[in-house]
Amino acid sequence: MSADIRQTARTGLVADPVYKAHDTRSFHPESPARIDAVLRGIGESVDQARLQSIPLRAATRDELHLCHPPHYVDLVSEEVAAGRRQLSTGDTDIGEQSYDVALKAVGGVIMAADAVCRREVRNAFCAVRPPGHHARADQGMGFCIFNSVAVAARFVQREHGIARVAIIDWDVHHGNGTQDIFYEDASVFYFSTHQSPLYPGTGAKGETGRGDGVGTTLNCPVPAGTDGVEILGLFESQLIPALDAFKPEFIFISAGFDARKEEPISQLLLEDEDFGDLTRIVLNLADQHARGRLVSSLEGGYGLAGLASSCGEHVKGLTCE
Repeated sequence: MSADIRQTARTGLVADPVYKAHDTRSFHPESPARIDAVLRGIGESVDQARLQSIPLRAATRDELHLCHPPHYVDLVSEEVAAGRRQLSTGDTDIGEQSYDVALKAVGGVIMAADAVCRREVRNAFCAVRPPGHHARADQGMGFCIFNSVAVAARFVQREHGIARVAIIDWDVHHGNGTQDIFYEDASVFYFSTHQSPLYPGTGAKGETGRGDGVGTTLNCPVPAGTDGVEILGLFESQLIPALDAFKPEFIFISAGFDARKEEPISQLLLEDEDFGDLTRIVLNLADQHARGRLVSSLEGGYGLAGLASSCGEHVKGLTCE
């Protein structure tokens, strides 16, 4: 570990009750209770002295436009204000405060990335919702409105001169929105392990990028019943050599915990400890290539007890030296 990483010992944490205000007013697996579960798991697993709170703000429209065109941002604002229950772009449920909360989800990940770049924290975890990795440039999908990780990746490139960014997505669902945004971009490497077949039906091995981006998308779909040993094997055999070649200067994790066993809407079999092991692999890659610069952002995970324990293992891993 380099000296400047050792000097910045704490892990940043973005967490605020505002993220519970995105409420779709009906039973929904992506519920406000997820935030309570995540924070409970972190509280039970992590030495609080190793955490540093990161202040929260909303993303600006200029920042959103790094990935989302003005007409889509306007549409989300208008449809939330009109009291719609679902975005007209697809299958994303919304509530009265969803636009404002989604702005703060993006803003939270931006603030975490900025703090890491400024060496105010060693790395960071963002307990934000709604999630983001299904959100395409002009389309909300799944449970996602804006793509927080994608916008933050563009932010560090623009504001901190980061040339190469890697996004590692271990959510059980393929992050089609993130892939789509960067599919022709050689400066962002997207890696995903995900159950297949499963929503949204993308993420085949043959999807490797287009144009200048050929070779900077790496999908590792796995069947139902895959366990942590197999997922760890893919990280070791596929991700490590890919990033050794790409040499990212900043790494983001789209950290979904719905690949855990006993999840209500998926059938992978990862244990809590597997998320700690995955975290350590990515930390090592960040230390080797990116001066330790790493931000993780919450995506899926809907069984509350499992979400708490697996997320706790993940954040505990981030805090270890």
